[in-house]
Amino acid sequence: MGRGRPSRALVYQRLDEAVVELRTRLGGLPSPMEAEGIWSDIWHQEAHNSTALEGNTLVLQEVERLLEEGRAVGAKPLRDYMEVRGYGDAARWVYGQALHPGQWADSELVSMQEVRHIHHLAMTPVWTVAPHEHAGDGEGPGSFRQHDIAPFPEGMRPPSWTEVDMGMHDWVKEANDLAADGAIPWAERVALVHNRFERVHPFIDGNGRTGRLLLNLLLGRLGYPPAIIYKRERDKYLNALRKADAGDPGPLGELIARSVTANLYRFVMPAVAGPVKLLPLPALARHDMTENALRTAANRGRLRAVKGDDGAWRSSKKWVDEYRKARHKRL
Repeated sequence: MGRGRPSRALVYQRLDEAVVELRTRLGGLPSPMEAEGIWSDIWHQEAHNSTALEGNTLVLQEVERLLEEGRAVGAKPLRDYMEVRGYGDAARWVYGQALHPGQWADSELVSMQEVRHIHHLAMTPVWTVAPHEHAGDGEGPGSFRQHDIAPFPEGMRPPSWTEVDMGMHDWVKEANDLAADGAIPWAERVALVHNRFERVHPFIDGNGRTGRLLLNLLLGRLGYPPAIIYKRERDKYLNALRKADAGDPGPLGELIARSVTANLYRFVMPAVAGPVKLLPLPALARHDMTENALRTAANRGRLRAVKGDDGAWRSSKKWVDEYRKARHKRL
């Protein structure tokens, strides 16, 4: 562990505190219709980074233009545009269904029908231009694989295709137990569910993308924002999956917890709070003004802030803007 890096237990504690703050003081997670701007930013980042983990070459600006305007700017392979288009369609569906399940969900967090539907949405556009070379007639988008897959270089061996259906029924049951209390930290239970899907590897292609979309469907239905695994974290993510394969979900749980907490502070809280509601300092930090800088300013009385009974400083976007302007004037 690097110097100054918080422990895993503290990472989990910070996630719990951020979620309590969102639910008790800010009204909980907003729906996509209530706060379209929040979800658009997350949508772009997730579609870009999740496809980039699989080798997609579009940069963020190209992803934004494609998803918002339907325009394929740049000169990248058609397959790359179709991958992002499909992922964007599936992510938009996931965000809406996570908060307004409609006819898809009854009392379950996720169903087998939804698993297949998400894969169908994510993979259909790219399948029309570049279907998997080894896919049989019954292995297209939304259909489970019908032949075995060779072991991966990292050592993980997916089960035989004859075991996929049973494995996915077990996975759905395990995923639906996430809402119950467990003996290990919640983030690590989520990590085990995510890893279990990737181990079953139910589809001939698109398992990584579908697994991350299902992860975010579960998070949304449990009242959390999506997790974004950034392309710069690819090696860390793959190493965490390998450790989960070996029975240690801690690194993957920590990666997921850090991502969810960051998205709460970066995207969700500032948008739902507006300019005057009090927020924890991490939700007000930006690249030009870190959490530590805000805390120092609050302690010195230079930033208007309130220290709660929990010992945490809270300020508002309005007060931070006032402090930023005054600080620049002093310079």
